[in-house]
Amino acid sequence: MNRKVALVTGASRGLGKAIALRLAKDGMAIAVHYGKNQAAAEEVVAAISSIGGEAFAVQAEMSEVASIKAMYETLDAELTQRTGEAKFDVLVNNAGTAIGKPMEEWTEEEFDYQFDLNVKGLFFTTQMALSRINDNGRIINLGTGLTRFSYPLYAVYAASKGSIDVLTQYLATSLGARGITANTLAPGAIDTDLNAGWLRSEEGKAQTLATSAIKRIGMPDDIADVASFLASNDSRWVTGQRIEASGGAHL
Repeated sequence: MNRKVALVTGASRGLGKAIALRLAKDGMAIAVHYGKNQAAAEEVVAAISSIGGEAFAVQAEMSEVASIKAMYETLDAELTQRTGEAKFDVLVNNAGTAIGKPMEEWTEEEFDYQFDLNVKGLFFTTQMALSRINDNGRIINLGTGLTRFSYPLYAVYAASKGSIDVLTQYLATSLGARGITANTLAPGAIDTDLNAGWLRSEEGKAQTLATSAIKRIGMPDDIADVASFLASNDSRWVTGQRIEASGGAHL
């Protein structure tokens, strides 16, 4: 296997799946991470194989550091078998969740889970990648448009993603000497299974279009195409940035 390798977390569905497929089309081999749905991850692997790409699945519960460590042990073995060394080139930190509810209704357990998955998981996934990612590699952290504009139900989610915006800047500073770039890719409302119930309703569609400069609903490929740029050599002079791909939401 001579092609570059990307680890895409949360790649069994939604944005992660779209990004994994796009990077595979760009010629990269893909480690398809999943949390619980192995069958869905294997479908992504099969889809990549069907277009002549290379892929394999790895599992971890991203809110648990021990599980992330175990994932890397599996990844190391797979990469060593395929390439002769446990190295890769692109890390896409996509795994996460968005809990939406009024602030007064949050429990401590829900709050902890939101930050454990979205912040702690991303941090330790990245920390463990640092000795494995090649020089001139790429780190792409998925953020959200909700750190720029506000929907009260998503205050805690947005706060967790705001942490990622700041962490990205520090990663860029720390890793720049190795030629590794780190950027946040911040989607707006995208028609994935996470958002479909709202975006495909008449009310949700109307509200989204009313606040968008580009009058259509965003699709996963709209984000995957930006991720493709950030993963490529063309983005070599772009680092420490929050790049919003939202169709001009709430301008």
